[in-house]
Amino acid sequence: MRIYSMTKPITSVAVLMLYEEGHFQLDDPVARFIPELAEMKVCREVTADGLQLVEQEQAVTIRDLLLHMSGLPYDSPAGSPVEVLYHQAELTSSDRTLQAMVQALGKLPLASQRGSVWRYSLSTDVLGYLVEVIAGIPFDAFLEQRIFKPLGMPDTGFYVPLEKHERLASVYWPGLGRVDTPEVNHYTQPHQFLAGGAGLVSTVLDYLRFAQMLLNGGELDGIRLLGRKTVELMTVNHLPSHCLPFRLGPPEVDHLTLGHGFGLGVRVLLDATQVGFLGSEGEFGWSGAANTAFWVDPKEEMICLFMTQFMPAFVIYPVERQFKVLAYQAIVD
Repeated sequence: MRIYSMTKPITSVAVLMLYEEGHFQLDDPVARFIPELAEMKVCREVTADGLQLVEQEQAVTIRDLLLHMSGLPYDSPAGSPVEVLYHQAELTSSDRTLQAMVQALGKLPLASQRGSVWRYSLSTDVLGYLVEVIAGIPFDAFLEQRIFKPLGMPDTGFYVPLEKHERLASVYWPGLGRVDTPEVNHYTQPHQFLAGGAGLVSTVLDYLRFAQMLLNGGELDGIRLLGRKTVELMTVNHLPSHCLPFRLGPPEVDHLTLGHGFGLGVRVLLDATQVGFLGSEGEFGWSGAANTAFWVDPKEEMICLFMTQFMPAFVIYPVERQFKVLAYQAIVD
């Protein structure tokens, strides 16, 4: 299955592994490692004369990227003027390398000053390139050598090899049927752009092993990827009060973020009374564009995971809410 934005927690773990090894501090400026981003201006406002740009008040940090508070936007063709610029630059084209992406990105403006707002963004894709720069190997090789192979995740990667094509699920859209099949998309071929924010395919079993590692405090079957204290830091809220509640998009998906904060790559439930359905404060996880989702509940020692392949995410059917209620009502003490 295509897991889209459920790629983000995996990329975040890769970054935190390098953090544990002492390659950087979380508040180090990103430009120290990716100088192409050092001179980015910030869009202060849009006028009849175009974008009014100003200097960065503070340098974007690695923590900002993990928190989606870097000022970077996504590249929506129907978004803000800055997002439209990002879309026109074809930053995430499948034939573009991560290095080429950041080189093009450095010529564009930020949508806001770092730390001012929570803005879902290309931040995690930049983190993928950060891994390449620090580790000195391609991002996909790092994930394979340091995460997928040690955890026993043989079916997770940026494309599905030929011998597994028949196992790749199709994506469906209401009224259109199958809109993304194994025969018509780049997930069946190697490609240049290794999207740390949305590029992986995986299986239920593979992702379950990744989630179990997090529930175990960074270890699975004798293999430790992260220390327990790093997982604890990853899975607590880091957003300041002026960014809460953070919002992912239209009101139809507010249930994904109301009552939540955001950690280093995952959302974290802070107040179950605001959510409106069953759950535990302290649970953490994330979702994907094809109605995939996972969460880890340390209080109940429980992992919940589902991998539908249906778009648009969470606005047609309340799949995640229904699944959460069914999962939690099944607990018998």
